[in-house]
Amino acid sequence: MRWVTRAGVHIDRVGSAWLIRRFIDDVATFGFVTDIADVPAGTIPFDMRGVDFTHHGDDCTFETLLRRHDLLDPVLWRIAAIVHEADLEDDRYDAPEAAGLDVVLRGLSMTLDDDEILLHGIAIFDGLYAYCHRALLAGTDAS
Repeated sequence: MRWVTRAGVHIDRVGSAWLIRRFIDDVATFGFVTDIADVPAGTIPFDMRGVDFTHHGDDCTFETLLRRHDLLDPVLWRIAAIVHEADLEDDRYDAPEAAGLDVVLRGLSMTLDDDEILLHGIAIFDGLYAYCHRALLAGTDAS
């Protein structure tokens, strides 16, 4: 399926694309638009105002996707806390990794286009998942 989000991807859109590709739609492809009116028919929009898969209540898009797809993996919820804090900076979660992840993705956005950011961002989130998974198995704090 083709998923579409706003151009100029950053933390929540990159994290959500990773979540979609790894846990919701393993053959997902991604497109970018500057205006919601330009979302092509037959695609699934995310992280845009007025669509189903976006911020709801106090949740960022990553959290919304977890809830809507009944994804209960505690590692994904730990990553959701990191993404939430990097995106919203509301101190809802104790996620010291958020600042570092935010800086890395901001740096990528200064040097790469959206497709390349997703390519590298997905690899970064794969690493974050592996790190958080190992910490969970070891019973240690991932931070």
